Amino acid sequence: MNATVILPVKRFARAKIRLLGDEIGPPERAALLRAMLADVLHATGAAESVERLIIVTGEGRAERIALDAAKRIATPLEVLRDPADPGHSEAATLGIVRARSHGARCAALLPGDCPLLRAEELDGALDRLEDGAVAVVPDRHGTGTNALLMAPADAIGPAFGPGSCERHLDRARRAGWRASIERLPSLALDLDTPHDLAALRDRLAADADAAPATARALAEL
Repeated sequence: MNATVILPVKRFARAKIRLLGDEIGPPERAALLRAMLADVLHATGAAESVERLIIVTGEGRAERIALDAAKRIATPLEVLRDPADPGHSEAATLGIVRARSHGARCAALLPGDCPLLRAEELDGALDRLEDGAVAVVPDRHGTGTNALLMAPADAIGPAFGPGSCERHLDRARRAGWRASIERLPSLALDLDTPHDLAALRDRLAADADAAPATARALAEL
């Protein structure tokens, strides 16, 4: 099933605060956020099932990265400015409304901090998705939501945050949609804590080609 990908991106100054401290400072954190977003955009742009990309952000640097990516991929891409930046779920909702205005039947809400994303895994998940269904892609701990696939595109209101995996499943069932877990290894590792950063370093040490921009940013830290 073809999908519109919605990618909410927080202002860099407010994102990944738990990565501050001895491990990584604000300038390096911003460089890493830019690199991860570039890798995610590259992967989504390479996915055959993605018919449109909508980046929702109030961050000018993220907008520039998105517009630069638009020159390198064939998939239509637009930036929906969100100057208020109230939160991830609110930005995702803005993206869903925009996707519906384009006539999207299916939406894939993706994160900007899963640089290991593989286009073929995303394609496989969208191929398995049927009309009237919601698929939740959990994080590696099994409690959070790293992606939300929905057909119709506005099947449920997104509610990201701690415990959101079960919350999204419950919302889908209550709304009468088929709800399922879709485990995608390349979307399991998001970056929130120093432990996640260490895990990402280990993965890229084994395969730097999995997320080349992120690997370069980490090498420069």
